[in-house]
Formats: sequence, C-alpha cells, structure tokens
Amino acid sequence: MINSQYRSPIGFNLLVWTAAISEKMNPMVERLKQIGYDGIECFIDNQDVSVYKTFGDHLSQLELGRTCVTVVGPDENPASESGLVRQRAVDHLKGVVDRAQAMGATVICGPFHSAFATFSRREPQPDEYAHSAEVLHAVGDYAQQANIILTPEALNRFECYLCNTMAQLSDLVRRTNHPNVRAMFDTHHANMEEKRFPEAIRTIAPMLAHVHISENDRGTPGSGHIPWDDTFKTLAEVDYRGWMTIEAFTRNDIDFANSINVWREYNEPWHIAENGLKFIREMQAKGTDYIN
Repeated sequence: MINSQYRSPIGFNLLVWTAAISEKMNPMVERLKQIGYDGIECFIDNQDVSVYKTFGDHLSQLELGRTCVTVVGPDENPASESGLVRQRAVDHLKGVVDRAQAMGATVICGPFHSAFATFSRREPQPDEYAHSAEVLHAVGDYAQQANIILTPEALNRFECYLCNTMAQLSDLVRRTNHPNVRAMFDTHHANMEEKRFPEAIRTIAPMLAHVHISENDRGTPGSGHIPWDDTFKTLAEVDYRGWMTIEAFTRNDIDFANSINVWREYNEPWHIAENGLKFIREMQAKGTDYIN
C-alpha cells in the first residue's frame, strides 16, 4: 500500500517551444509555475555552461525543480566499436553533466546509450551493449559527484535499434551496474514497442527513475489512445515516486522539429501544458484509488 497523499512531481519539457535555452524562456517557466507545475525539463546542447547557470538561478527563484534531456550523435556513439568514438562519448556526456549541474538539475534523461537515428542495419550485438555499458558507467562516476541520476531511454525502432523495449533497457542498466545510472519509461515509445504497459513498467520498475508522459501523437496527454489507466495504475502499484514529465512536440523550433520528423502541429503548447497538468493530476489520484 502506498501513501495516498503522495504524488509524483509533475514537470513540463520546454521542447514544445525550443531546444535552445535562453532568457526568452523565462516568461514560459514563470507561467508554468503559476499554473501549478513542480518543475521543467530542457534540452542540453553545447551552449556555454554560464547559460545554464543563469537559467538555473531563475528557476531557483521560482522554486521550480529541473531535469534535462540530451542525445548523442554518431561521432560520440557510446555503442561504437571505435575506442576513440567511445571516449568522445564520455567527454561529451561529461559536458552534459557539467551543464546540468550548473542548472541545478537532478536527472539527465534521453537515448544517450547510442547515437540517435543511427543504424547498423543489423540487430543489436552483445559487444554494442558492452561498449554502451562501459561508457555509461564512466559517465555515471562523473554524474555521481554532481548528485545527478542518468536515466537512459528506450526509443522506438524508427529512431534507435539498441534499446527499443524495457527488457533491453533493463539489461543494459544491469550491465552498467552503477547506482547513478538507472532508467526511464516513455509512454510514446512504449506504445509502439511494448506488448502491454503493465508488464513493461514492472520489468523496469526496480531501476525506474524517470517517466515521460507523452501521447501517441505527441500532443496533449489524455487526448489519444495511450492506455493511461494501465499506466498510472501500474506506476502506483510499483510505488513510483519520481518525476512525471510531459514531453510533447510542435514545429515552433523548426530545426529541432525537422531533426525528429515532426511535420505538423498536434496541439498548441499552452493547451498541452494546461490540459496535460489537469489530466496527470486526475490520473495520479485515480491510480492511487485503484490500490487503496
């Protein structure tokens, strides 16, 4: 039995507006705070660390929590057979940790176990998992001193081949064997790759540290066909207490939208933010009612 008074903190990913953090995002985060969010999530790129420090200071003034998301490209692929490329992956991800720490983030999520949208044209190989685990362990050591948890993410088959399912991701995290490397669950990707949500969540539950609440079309949560009852019921059953962060996309940032194949609008950002928050709160309450 879980404490029915407890609810996971609710976050909102700023990628609906932009992948680039700047003072232009201040009005957005201020309004997110006003409507009731506990925190925000932003993308980490190669901007100077000072940009993230300044943004983090503003979030601290607002008493907003923060998490980050990032990806790696083929030149810094943790699963690469090249030791030089893997070392670049370690160096790159340490830079992400530095930026996240400057912002005051507690979690870095994303598919940084392997290069985004990069395919070998074969099924994942044992040595690729071994290489990825080696890199993740090294970066886990670096994240530990920053009090940051790394939560690699399984993606759908059109964006990744190394980790599509919770079974694959849990195996990779076990191979990594580091207390600061855990896992995340994303409802959008699970909708394509998992047989049933309850089994997927239970598979990853022992190492689950982050959740993305994302509709099947990347629009407003609750407006599509994700099995939300199963999702929130099972998260309550496994006593998940980490962030539940809305990740939705638009074409506001054209370069970012093109990079992830977002070719149309799903919902307007504030429709997503306002209605998504209300939906998650309703589902969190319903989830605990299932088991109390």
